[in-house]
Amino acid sequence: MPLTLAQDVETPEQEVGVAIEEVQATFSEALGGDTGAMWRLVEDYAMPLVWAIVILIATLIVGKIIAGVVTRSSNRARVDETLSRFFGKLVYYLVLIIGVMFALGKFGIEVTSFAAILAAAGFAVGMALSGTLSNFAAGTMLLVFRPFKVGQIINAAGVVGKVHEIELFTTTLDTPDNRRIIVPNAAIYGGTIENISFHAERRVDVGVGCDYTADLDTTRGVLDQAAASLAGMAVQGEDRGHQVVLGDLGDSSVNWTVRLWVKAEDYWAAKEALTRAIKVHLDEAGIGIPFPQMDVHLGQGAPS
Repeated sequence: MPLTLAQDVETPEQEVGVAIEEVQATFSEALGGDTGAMWRLVEDYAMPLVWAIVILIATLIVGKIIAGVVTRSSNRARVDETLSRFFGKLVYYLVLIIGVMFALGKFGIEVTSFAAILAAAGFAVGMALSGTLSNFAAGTMLLVFRPFKVGQIINAAGVVGKVHEIELFTTTLDTPDNRRIIVPNAAIYGGTIENISFHAERRVDVGVGCDYTADLDTTRGVLDQAAASLAGMAVQGEDRGHQVVLGDLGDSSVNWTVRLWVKAEDYWAAKEALTRAIKVHLDEAGIGIPFPQMDVHLGQGAPS
């Protein structure tokens, strides 16, 4: 014979229905002149409602005060204004959530259960937005530590360009050929960042190969004259100016490097001018720049 189990556990819908019936019964008794029912109505519903309103008002005031303090402190610490406002809003909403939880507790709602629901929802949202959150975290680090600023030229995530804007999730770059590239912050912060225009001065390096038949001292003098002809563009000082360096003995030529220190904004113009000066001075001195070549020696072997 099958057994029938009694279902004594009430569902949430049943609990809500019972609570509504209790409130209606209490209201009916109070309207009927029952003083006890009226006091129960005040104690069970009116007073918790008043306390909940007071808590919410206090939460709004305290939240705004704390958010203002966080924003001003961030500004004094020279944190980016976008990030300062974000921190202020984040603190404000956190305080507001805490106040709402305390207000719900006045009506007998379990705060621990509510917090568990929020935690579960936050975990689910975090898993769904893991990529977005990583970009946000990287953007926060870029705004705080400032490895580069707006207007500087960088090489990051395989893109070379001028920084147009740094946002919380992406960084916008303008390439030298005037293309707009939007790069996720995680790709930038997770790799090597080269800040090309960080320093006010840069060194131009031009390599050149000369004939083996050319005298080394003569070649050095000619290259030195080529670099000295651009003294107007060079930055003078200790370890600045220009240098001529003997590199190595290549397959077809003796390899040299001519270095010239210039202002960062003059880099490309100086590189072109130095390359031209080297070619002109070598031609005037009769020193050739050989093509890659190979010497093949043929000999008659011993008869078999």
